[in-house]
Amino acid sequence: MNIYLLQIANGIGIGMLYFLLGVGLSIVFGLLRFVNFSHGAFFLLGAYVSFELGQLGLDFWWSLLLAPILVGAFAWLIEKCVLRHIYPLPHHFHILFTVGLALVIQEAVIWYWGPLGNNIAPPELLQGVVILGDFIYPAYRLFVIGFTAVMALLLWWVLEKTRLGSIVRAGSESTEMVSLLGININRIFSLVFALGAFTAGLAGALAAPIRGAEPFMGIEALGIAFVVVVIGGLGSFSGALVAGLLVGIMQSLMSTIWSEGAFLTIYIAMAAVMLLRPNGLLGRAS
Repeated sequence: MNIYLLQIANGIGIGMLYFLLGVGLSIVFGLLRFVNFSHGAFFLLGAYVSFELGQLGLDFWWSLLLAPILVGAFAWLIEKCVLRHIYPLPHHFHILFTVGLALVIQEAVIWYWGPLGNNIAPPELLQGVVILGDFIYPAYRLFVIGFTAVMALLLWWVLEKTRLGSIVRAGSESTEMVSLLGININRIFSLVFALGAFTAGLAGALAAPIRGAEPFMGIEALGIAFVVVVIGGLGSFSGALVAGLLVGIMQSLMSTIWSEGAFLTIYIAMAAVMLLRPNGLLGRAS
């Protein structure tokens, strides 16, 4: 099969993981106006919690279900106990605290699981390859594409067709207006922050059988998440989806053409978007 077609398929799978990673950061900033530099640490936790659940004897499917829920619950607790007291402060306080939180999580991972990475095997059902004519592709990666597509549809439905989604969209325009309608805005903030961590944790749990779980993967994930958000546009669901796919495909193709510059290229693309469309491809003007 054509190597470029294979790399495009790989790029779609990676891009959908980038979408899950970036959409949570985008939604949190769109509603809370909170700069969350600990977002990559939730991706890290998703991978390691999934690994730990597997070590405790749970199969992959239970780990995939429980890991992001546990990460989301942890983020909800952090938001409820600490972060809500930081929201009114200037953005540099947001950055300082969340960078510190990310470092604490990273060091806790190293202390508990060690400094070396851990491999996570995909479930037996998804091992091997799928052969469709000339198309030969790893079964697990194909599952990731299909599963993340379903999750994208589910997130779109939550944000566009439910009362919670209406409140989130209204709150991104004016939190004061939402509060005046008698809605507990602090509860919504907690739910949205937990949802953002949930999607990052889910991305980590899905990525673990592909790349393993290692203590510094959160730093890389944070950089990718910001690239996706900047290219797609802050607070834009569709922008995060388009940007995630573009970044994933671009990175995958460049790894074949110029492997050393695969990551460099996506940051160049981000810089170009910032110059030509400061609000992102699908972002709204501030």
